Amino acid sequence: MSMSPQVIPEITATELKERLDAGDAPVLVDVREPHEWEIASLEQHGAVLRPMDDIFDWRDELDPSAETVVYCRTGNRSAWIVRDLMEAGFQNVRNLKGGLHAWSTDVDPSVPRY
Repeated sequence: MSMSPQVIPEITATELKERLDAGDAPVLVDVREPHEWEIASLEQHGAVLRPMDDIFDWRDELDPSAETVVYCRTGNRSAWIVRDLMEAGFQNVRNLKGGLHAWSTDVDPSVPRY
């Protein structure tokens, strides 16, 4: 029996920027690798680096009830992490649609695309 694909809740870069500007910031979790974080990040918006491969080391540090936005370079890896967090009981977690590429394109061109 096949399971139906789980819908991954998303937020667009523009929606996230509006939230940040309003002082209504969710927890931002970057699941890329440290060398990618060095190239570009949303650290100035409070993001924390938690590499995807280490999820079982850091997942328990997060508050399952807190609004959490997960991102990566293009949104693929973070979608996997959002699915995992939802299965672990996180109620309010979303993927940044298009990842940092979308942030660079739609919000802040000074964030490098790579």
